Amino acid sequence: MKPPLFDYKAPTTIAEAVAMLAADPDAAVLAGGQSLLPAMNFRVANPSALVDIQHVQGLNGISIDKGEIVVKAMVRHRELELDVAVQRANPLIAETLQHVAHVPIRNRGTVVGSLCHADPSGEMPLLFVLLGGTLAACGPAGTRTIAAEDFFTAFLTTARMHDEIITEARLPVLPEGAGWAFDEVTRRHGDYALVGVGCVLALAANGTVETIRLAACGIADKPVRLKASEAALLDTRLASADLDKAVAASASAVTTPDDMNTSAAFRRRALGALIRRLVAKAAARAKPKEQP
Repeated sequence: MKPPLFDYKAPTTIAEAVAMLAADPDAAVLAGGQSLLPAMNFRVANPSALVDIQHVQGLNGISIDKGEIVVKAMVRHRELELDVAVQRANPLIAETLQHVAHVPIRNRGTVVGSLCHADPSGEMPLLFVLLGGTLAACGPAGTRTIAAEDFFTAFLTTARMHDEIITEARLPVLPEGAGWAFDEVTRRHGDYALVGVGCVLALAANGTVETIRLAACGIADKPVRLKASEAALLDTRLASADLDKAVAASASAVTTPDDMNTSAAFRRRALGALIRRLVAKAAARAKPKEQP
């Protein structure tokens, strides 16, 4: 199918882009277009105009600033995945990006575009919720910072106002000695996740879990922190019984009903299996703190 008719606008400054959005409540932002354009072809999206931000000044580039990895709005998935400095600063990012669609899609699709699309099975929304990332939204009233856990509000829905543009997203550098892991269950490689899980943890000098963050995608209408599972594993040595408690605590987080892809019961089983596997993998990568 082909998309319906639309106007095309190509601003060169943020101010111009914001003004174009504010003037037309049915306009949409175009970045990489890997989610928006297929939706238009299927007539799921019908914007009156596309505001193409690829020529807007200041929306390209990756930097590391004061312990944060800064990803500008037009940074492609593949660009972030292959950035050597980012790989050193937070290897979980590249590990997660390898699961996003396929290389041709990652060559065009943008990280911020994926966040704004807010698919609850998407890997990038999960990563930002897991790591406590933030997004900068620029609109007529100025720029505001939104925590990732507050940004995703429901299925394909975010806290971004219509006349705002997400100009950058930030992720923290991985703490020294922390362990990390990500994996997902899909029907085919490159598909959206039926269930995906990410884990970051740190071990105390005595080998117990000092801090841990777990998050999942594909199990609810937005990516979610598995806080009950985190609490079950904190201050433990990750024995089999500890993992059993964490898995049991995760079951209530699955709220996606049975659908054409799988059942809620399968999602719960897959979630539990991923928690066991990834917590163990992250712990194996972690370096316990030295005794004082």
